[in-house]
Amino acid sequence: MSTLPLSFKKEGVVERHQIEGTDPSDRSFSRSVQVSRTAQGYQAKVMYEALTVEGQVQSTVGAAVKNVIDKLHDCGFQHMRTRPNFKGRRYLAEKETWVEYPDPT
Repeated sequence: MSTLPLSFKKEGVVERHQIEGTDPSDRSFSRSVQVSRTAQGYQAKVMYEALTVEGQVQSTVGAAVKNVIDKLHDCGFQHMRTRPNFKGRRYLAEKETWVEYPDPT
């Protein structure tokens, strides 16, 4: 793992995560979440039909994905889970473990 400060690293999309869940109309969905490196940290973005959700900049990739999940929960999405599918250009062949996000109570 690199020990260079984040500001020295190249900006842009660094990971793609698959997200699955149920939309507010109770339909199942699967989309790609793009995680980008910025000068300040990591930011995730997902598009679902006409809705684009972009999270705030976070210090880790996991926190960036969780921030987008929280925003989707606020919009009525439920039963969500994610897993990384690409790290850089490397395809992970769906070998990564799903991360489950409990619905807010």
